[in-house]
Amino acid sequence: MEFVVVIPARYASTRLPGKPLADICGKPMIQHVYEKACLSGASKVVIATDHQKVFDTVKSFTNDVLMTREDHQSGTERLAEVVDLLKLDAETVVVNVQGDEPLLASENVSQVATLLNNSSAPMATLSVAIEEQDEVFNPNAVKVVSDINKNALYFSRASIPFDRSAMLNNDSVLDITPFQRHVGIYAYRAGFIKQYIELSVSPLEVLESLEQLRVLYHGYAIKIEQAKVTPHAGVDTPEDLEKVIAYLKAKQA
Repeated sequence: MEFVVVIPARYASTRLPGKPLADICGKPMIQHVYEKACLSGASKVVIATDHQKVFDTVKSFTNDVLMTREDHQSGTERLAEVVDLLKLDAETVVVNVQGDEPLLASENVSQVATLLNNSSAPMATLSVAIEEQDEVFNPNAVKVVSDINKNALYFSRASIPFDRSAMLNNDSVLDITPFQRHVGIYAYRAGFIKQYIELSVSPLEVLESLEQLRVLYHGYAIKIEQAKVTPHAGVDTPEDLEKVIAYLKAKQA
């Protein structure tokens, strides 16, 4: 099986300006992500950026970098431009890896690519078991429920599935076994990426602020299964960056 990994790397970040170039143990963050993605078995790993400084830095360690437009409204739009630039066949499996995950598990990249490749769905993603009760009620943790055939039924910031008995009785201890948190890694068929950006925005994605609900709303399947490796959190803030640096330094010690 062949698949392509695309890593969008926007320079602008409200909480951490120039995030892709943040130094982590002597390498820019985007290089850490690229090297982890290369371990996934992908036939090609491409970084897509909108900033000359990122482009020039990436060229110092790989030629697989593309300059994309600055006016994209979403990461999926940038992905669609990359599909055009690379002239990918409609059936090519494309995995979108976030450029702010320097501790990326390469096993999860190959897993989501295989999940899509072995199905007829246009899109696939992963989840992990929720291990803390507070996370069930945290709106920043996106929950997902799926059917017996590994098709996602719904994604929500609310606590789904709703444990009627426990929640109506205000039980202090909730059985968290049924709860799965969505992991933001996606595999697409290249042709569907271009279809997706032509779909009308769904009221559900507006309410929940979750783009993947557009896919379900329009009747397309999203395959999902539990990730083989529990992923580390990405880097959104200077505090997150310090945690990653401390983690890697401890591993090297």
